[in-house]
Amino acid sequence: MEEKVFPMTVEGKAKLEAELEDLKVNKRKEIIERIKIARSFGDLSENSEYESAKDEQAFVEGRISNIENMIRFAEIIDDTNVDSNEVTLGRKVSFMELPDGDEETYTIVGSAEADPMEFKISNDSPIAQAIVGKKVNDVVTIETPGGSFDVKITKVEQKD
Repeated sequence: MEEKVFPMTVEGKAKLEAELEDLKVNKRKEIIERIKIARSFGDLSENSEYESAKDEQAFVEGRISNIENMIRFAEIIDDTNVDSNEVTLGRKVSFMELPDGDEETYTIVGSAEADPMEFKISNDSPIAQAIVGKKVNDVVTIETPGGSFDVKITKVEQKD
């Protein structure tokens, strides 16, 4: 079975590595301490603090495993040999929704570092799938679950 590759920027990989370090060094210790304190309360069968700490421990261990997997199979995005006007992973793209002219700007990143609150969208998203490979001034139809709409790409720049 082939492992999934996680495309990401150098910054995205560094952010995941920092999160992994924090989870392993700090969060694990905090949870172990919470479990130790909860055990001191006695009967574990009716101890909500103990159950809560064990649930958090399971979540953190799952997140650690997930991050380690993403880092292990990370593929760093290299857009140096791509036309500077072409939309590709790792680039910041501005486009204008037609016909009303609302302009939006997003950075196209791999799914491992997508964060819509920071205007970073996954290359797997409908918007990114429609515009990757297109160039400035191209008009593109974006198909979403809520319907389709047209955009005009106005600017493409390499990520800061």
